[in-house]
Amino acid sequence: MKPKVEQNHLCYTRRLDKRNVEDIQLVVIHCTELPDLAMARTWGEKLVHPATQTGNSGHFYIDRDGKIEQWVPLNRIAHHVRGINQNSVGIELVNTGRYPDWFRSDHQSMTEPYPAEQLQALTSLLNHLEHRLPGLESIAGHEDLDTEKLPSENRPEVLISRKVDPGPLFPWPTILKSVALTRVTIKDL
Repeated sequence: MKPKVEQNHLCYTRRLDKRNVEDIQLVVIHCTELPDLAMARTWGEKLVHPATQTGNSGHFYIDRDGKIEQWVPLNRIAHHVRGINQNSVGIELVNTGRYPDWFRSDHQSMTEPYPAEQLQALTSLLNHLEHRLPGLESIAGHEDLDTEKLPSENRPEVLISRKVDPGPLFPWPTILKSVALTRVTIKDL
């Protein structure tokens, strides 16, 4: 069954590079690491790539109550994970994550669980994408693909992971039982 998805495209969507949806092979699960969908939208609208006047965002955003919004059409390349955007779809789950101290060594724990409604919406969306995208075969977390370490803000001698989402509270076993996708890491690509 097709999930209900509200179209809410970003202001710069038409400036994002086009692609064939047949080339999409991977879904990347993210969490916003922001308190709510409105703040995620504000960050998504920021123009951070001067050459193209575009920003960073996923294709889909799923709020805690299970509401799904599509911010970037599938035939456009969204900037959601470094180096792997061309053939992937980014799905962002609203979750506080490490906000607001993402890069402090003493604030690396993610403690907010993912609500059942949000996970049900994610499973429904993943099942729909599996049927819609003929080349889709893999799934990964952002943390599986962006494994860079960097000095923490408060203690530069302590290295922390740049990306840790969707994090330790994301129920990978449950999600993987609900889809035919294979979980991959950067080493598999």
